[in-house]
This record gives sequence, structure tokens and C-alpha cells, in this order.
Amino acid sequence: MVDLNAPPARMQATAAKSKTKTAAKPKSKARKASPARKASASEQARRPASSAPAPASGERHQNEGHGRRLTIAFEALEAFPALAESRDRLLTVVARDHVATADVVTAVESDVALITAVLRLANQVQGRRGRVDTVVAAVELLTPQTVQALATRLRTFDFFERSSVWEAAPERFRLHALSTQHAADRIAAEVGYEYRDRLTVTSLLHDIGKLVLLHAYPGYPAQVHRGARTPEDRLHQERRELGVDHALVGGVLARRWGLPATIASTIERHHNPDVDGEAACVRLADMLAHYEQGAPVSPAEMLRTARAVGLGPDELRRVMYELPSAPTQRRRHVDPCPLSGRELGVLQRLAEGKVYKQIAHELTLSTSTVRTHLHNIYGKLGAVDRAQAVLIATERGWL
Repeated sequence: MVDLNAPPARMQATAAKSKTKTAAKPKSKARKASPARKASASEQARRPASSAPAPASGERHQNEGHGRRLTIAFEALEAFPALAESRDRLLTVVARDHVATADVVTAVESDVALITAVLRLANQVQGRRGRVDTVVAAVELLTPQTVQALATRLRTFDFFERSSVWEAAPERFRLHALSTQHAADRIAAEVGYEYRDRLTVTSLLHDIGKLVLLHAYPGYPAQVHRGARTPEDRLHQERRELGVDHALVGGVLARRWGLPATIASTIERHHNPDVDGEAACVRLADMLAHYEQGAPVSPAEMLRTARAVGLGPDELRRVMYELPSAPTQRRRHVDPCPLSGRELGVLQRLAEGKVYKQIAHELTLSTSTVRTHLHNIYGKLGAVDRAQAVLIATERGWL
């Protein structure tokens, strides 16, 4: 494991130069006195503790400064803003007389800040720490009133406004996260992956470590990624320049938030070339998201990762072709149907375009009884007319 308190290589080099300029002795002697500074942060972290030279007081100060940078960045992520439109839509959903779990889940999953806030709160419930790994489970555990209060307290951002701290980062991050989640869900459908609700969370949160590095190092990502083209190149640059990478930092942050190990491990491993399982799905989805946005990706790495999730070249080509025009959301069938069998039969025939008399004849009911059933259906679904009732029942998978 890489030591997150180790100073970045570039910071070490800068500190070494400043010392040699101010020292009274020749530069060559100053360099000989500090051989440890020649090693990168990652190389120092890999040394056994017994063989590593004891750090000088200046080096300890640098280590502490690096640790403070990351700690401050972790704390800053506590107040990462949600898209104002996403937050407002969630508040609209939870304020309805008839709150549907599926609608709340969809609204929460539209934004990374909403997901992290809801998951963190659900994992703070007594006996549930580190066990709630889907938004579905979190929303079912929390009441709509709790979700409403949580959403109300969140900070928000808007495309037409810029935060002095994050500037345009929240919108860029959200768009790539949604593209990756879209691709991950398409992959899951292709291979029949079972844990799709958890995959939604891991794919949306896979790059949270980038936000930490963005806050900790003002030159990130432009200076660190300079000259890098593919995701693999960028990760290599991060390790070389900073001694850590965003995947590792993201896993640390997920654990700090009390999220399940399944989520933290997937985030931490999603750039590993030998990865498998859910992390491989996220790795491939990340590549597909970059590809869809016109950014360079490695064809060899994409094929290799596709095989790890069970996709051959032909299946991968089909996914790449269909992905830009595929539906962005799948239907979530998480709410129990509130209608009785008779009411569902009436609504089914109404959806087929049948009139009251036809429905009454097929079900051996009077026309007035059919009207009574429809009145009850409208009340249970929160619909104002037959068209809306059919639409709600269809969207929630009851028809």
C-alpha cells in the first residue's frame, strides 16, 4: 500500500533545490547529505521500514505538509456540491403525497453528491455501518423525510454559476461519472451481471479520488497529466509526480466515509490491468466513456478488459456501436404494487385501450364497479386521469 503521507516527488525536488540555494556549503555536499531525496515518493513507500533511513526534521515537515493537504482535501469533499437541478428534483419527488422508492432512487442516482450523502447517512445507522452498498437499500432504510432534510442541507452548483473553490470541476466530474455509469449498465445488461444496483454506485463514484487531488494540488490535473493521452498514461503520471494515484486516494476516501469495502475496493482497483469482477466492469465502462467523448483509449487494453468481464470482440463492437444511442436509464422495479389483483386487471385493460363496458364485460362486473376501481387506482397511484395512471404503472414495472 502506498503511504499517503509521503511527499510528492515534485515537492521533494523543489524543497531540495531551495535548501541548496540557501546552504553555505557547496551543492554537491548538500546532495550527498540527503540521498533519500533522489527517490520518488512511491519508491520510498515501497522500502521496508527497517532499511529506510531516518528522515531529517525538514523531511518530516514535508511529510506532515503532504498529509495535511490530503486531509484538508478529504474534509473539503464533505461539502462537495450537488447539481442544483438534481437536488431540486429530489426534493420534488420526496414532497409528493405518494412517494415511490423507485422515483427517489432515480433522483438520488442522478448526482454524485446526492449518492454519497445518502449512502454515508445510511451507513451511519446503528448496525449498518459498512453494509449499505446501494442507493436502493439506503433509500429503503431512510425515511423520505430524512432524505428531504439531507437534500435541503446540501450545497449546490449550477452551470451558469462558478464556485470559487471548485469552479467547473463538479459539472465535468458529474458528466463523466454519468457516462461511465451509462456504459457500466450497458455492459451489465450484456453479460447478465447480477449486482447492477451496486455497480451503479461504484461506476458513479469511481473517480472521486480525482476531486481529492484537484483540491490538494492546484496544478492537478493539467500539470500532472501533461503529455499523457490514455487513462493508463495519466495514472502513470500521477504515480510518478505525486507518489499516489486517484484510484488509491478514492478508495481511502470511500473507507473514510464508512462505505462498504466492496465499493472502496472497486474504486481502488478500477485501473488495475489484471482486474476482474465489478472493478473490471468499471474499468471497461471508464474506457468506453472516454471513447464516447472522443478521448484516446488503448484498443489493446479495452479488448483485454472486455475479455475479463466476458465480452468478446464482437460483443464489444456491438456495445460500442449501440452505446451512444442506448437509453440512459433502466426501469427500477423496487416498489411493491399497491393495486389489488382486480384493480390491476382493470388498469391492464384500460392500457389496452378498452372502454368501461368492454372491461366490465370481460371481468363480469358492472360499469359502476369498474368506475369505482378506477377511482381507487387513481388514489393509490397519485394519478389525475387514466393516461397518467397507465404511465405510472408502466414505468414502475407493474404493467
